[in-house]
This record gives sequence, C-alpha cells and structure tokens, in this order.
Amino acid sequence: MNSDYVRIVEVGPRDGLQNEPGFLDSSIKLELIHRLAQCGFLSVEATSFVSPKWVPQLADAAEVFSAIVKNPKVSYPVLVPNLQGYERAIAAGAREVAVFTAASEAFSLKNTNASVGENLERFVPIFERASEDGVKVRGYVSCVLGCPFQGKVAVQDVALVARLLYTSGCYEVSLGDTIGVGTPTKTRALMQAIASEIPTSAIAGHFHDTYGQAIANIFASLEVGVRVFDSSVAGLGGCPYAKGATGNVASENVIYLLQELGFATGVDIEKLVDVGAWISAALNRRYESGVGRALLAKRGA
Repeated sequence: MNSDYVRIVEVGPRDGLQNEPGFLDSSIKLELIHRLAQCGFLSVEATSFVSPKWVPQLADAAEVFSAIVKNPKVSYPVLVPNLQGYERAIAAGAREVAVFTAASEAFSLKNTNASVGENLERFVPIFERASEDGVKVRGYVSCVLGCPFQGKVAVQDVALVARLLYTSGCYEVSLGDTIGVGTPTKTRALMQAIASEIPTSAIAGHFHDTYGQAIANIFASLEVGVRVFDSSVAGLGGCPYAKGATGNVASENVIYLLQELGFATGVDIEKLVDVGAWISAALNRRYESGVGRALLAKRGA
C-alpha cells in the first residue's frame, strides 16, 4: 500500500445519532460536530432535513446547522429527501447536500414509501436547483451487499443506481452495506463492477459492522482503489429498518487501519478517541470502538 490520502466522511452527528432513543439536547449535537472538525475531518455530516415525523431526533436540524461555527476547510453535508428538505437546508445555510435511495426495491419502499425509480425522479428538481445554487450533491445507495427484506441484491442493480446518481449530478456515490452482511470477496467484486460504471474517484464505501466485516471490507475496497469512506465516531448508528444491524464502522478503527497501512487521513486519532469516549458517556452507552478502548487502556485511562 502507498501513502495516498484517504478522505473520511464522519457521519456520527447525523447517521450516528438519528436513531438514538430520547431527544438529545441540541448543544450536545453542536459540541460533537465542533469536536469532530477539530480532529481533522474535512467532511462532517451535520444533520438531516428529513421530516421530524420520520426522524424525530433531528427535528432541530435548522437550529443546529445555523449554529455551527464553521471551519472554512471543512464541509458540513446534510441529508435531504426531497426539494422541500433541500429548500430548508439551503435556508439554514447548507452548501452540500446528500440524497439517498437503495439498490433494493423492497428496502426503498419500506424506508421511503417510494420505489427506486420514484426516488430518483424526486431528486431531479434537487439536482436542478443545486446546479443553479452552486451546491454540491452526494448520493447514498443503501443495501448494496444485501437487503433485510429481499435478501440478495444484484450487482447490476447497484451499478444502475450508482450510474444514474452520478450522471444526474452527484459528485460522489456512497455505497452502503446497510445490514453489514458483506464480505471482502463480495465487496471487491462490487467495487470493481461499480468502477467500470463511474470513476473510482467518485466511489465511497459505507460499511456497517453487524458481522464484524467492515474493516476487512474497507481493506478490500482500498485494493480496488477506493479512497473515500464513511464512518462514525464510537461506532454510533444503525438502521431501524434492518433488524439486528449494529452501528457504522467506528471512525477510530478505520483511522487506525489506514495509518498502519501508510495512508494519510489528516485525522488526529488521539483527539478522536477523546471525542469517542466523551460522546459515549454523554449517551450513557458503552464505547463501541475496540481501537478507542485499547488506546484509552494504553494511556491508563
């Protein structure tokens, strides 16, 4: 492996917190965003402008986003489901948004009450407005390696959605193993297939650690040339539509792997561990990063 730069999109404040039980004070969310930016992440996904009916934890999206003391070197993408969500995000000051769909029709219907095709149609006015406004758009594709409702997901289905998102205006497409069933062999094959449809530089990996395979899948993706990954501080997060699915891969574990392989990330892992321990305590939950716990033990903490 060489010393290429790998960009980590820290999704803890949005994907990590969205399903936490009990409403968190906005001040905690803001503190988390600020602390993560100070760790060296260049992309911190801040919140979601989805209807509070569906994601009550992030009902304070506008309030939180407007209050962020933004580092000009850091991007703060937000999730938007439709044009209405986009308009709310822009009104709050967002300059990067993310749209989301699935490679699985069954999951799409369960998660968004719309087919994959209907979701893509819903994004058209977002792409048009974003182009006019000079706003960057990122795309998420869920269930790329398996679906909790339909089981296997065909690689060609993933490739089709990824290509449509990219050609429609997404500068980057994040491929999500939503229920964490992927293995390195399947991940490598998938990434190679997608790289034949869109530039490798436009591919990101988003792995959940349900079966403990996330780090291995990231390694397999690195071998294919993928250099962008989503991760969540302290392994926060999960999916309410995927029974038994644990959180996203912990950012601490990803940074440790990349550093040991000689990749540059710009993230200070010691500062990150402090953030992971802090937010875990704030949420009254176990610190889920093995790397984080090991580094704390090494310090004698």
